Amino acid sequence: MSSENQQEPKALPASSPRHVAIIMDGNGRWAKSRGKLRIFGHQAGVKSVRRAVSFAVSHHFDALTLYAFSSENWNRPSQEVSALMELFVRALDSEVKSLHKHNVRLRIIGDTSRFGMRLQERIRRSEALTCNNDGLTLNIAANYGGRWDIIQGVRQLAARVQEGILRPDQIDEDALCQVVCMNELASVDLVIRTGGEHRISNFLLWQIAYAELFFTDVLWPDFDDAVFEGALNAFAQRERRFGGTTPNDANAS
Repeated sequence: MSSENQQEPKALPASSPRHVAIIMDGNGRWAKSRGKLRIFGHQAGVKSVRRAVSFAVSHHFDALTLYAFSSENWNRPSQEVSALMELFVRALDSEVKSLHKHNVRLRIIGDTSRFGMRLQERIRRSEALTCNNDGLTLNIAANYGGRWDIIQGVRQLAARVQEGILRPDQIDEDALCQVVCMNELASVDLVIRTGGEHRISNFLLWQIAYAELFFTDVLWPDFDDAVFEGALNAFAQRERRFGGTTPNDANAS
């Protein structure tokens, strides 16, 4: 996130989202179409991350959550996984000071215990540096899966039951909400997926229960402010009822 990408805040509809989550898809296909290795696409994708964070800051989002590395991505070729881990380290080293300068709080969500000690240390250092910032919260989902998130929350509740702190009949939606990732943040309002696929891919299964979904064929390295604004404009046209009805629906015969 560099200062040259900073923009003046733009007027958005009153119904603009507070928390946006993005499934960043298409890096490999973007690289392949240029005759390059997949890691070349991942490197280009870092630039799109920078643009998206700048956009979120300038438009005063509360939170931006990016799906960087899923639990299933370990099944990719070992050379690509190793390159991704190194890219993650370098990105943290190069970006965290700029994030801190722009009052962004960085959070890594997911099971980071599987990462090497070098990367875990970079994560701890980056989160500690930015922990008191009160601007945008940037969540990077790394070794994250929606099912893992729910299971780790259920295990916490089960431990409380075993300790006698919680009764089984006290386990409800609110209880589980308090133990899944990002429980202190506003719910996700909008999920954007790039790359042309129309699925959630085990991303934030609990947190996006009532989120609006926006799919685009644009590959992640080509994702820019114009596409982001298009997603926000589409969001502004949606009627969010959260399972209820509108007055017109209720009065319909």
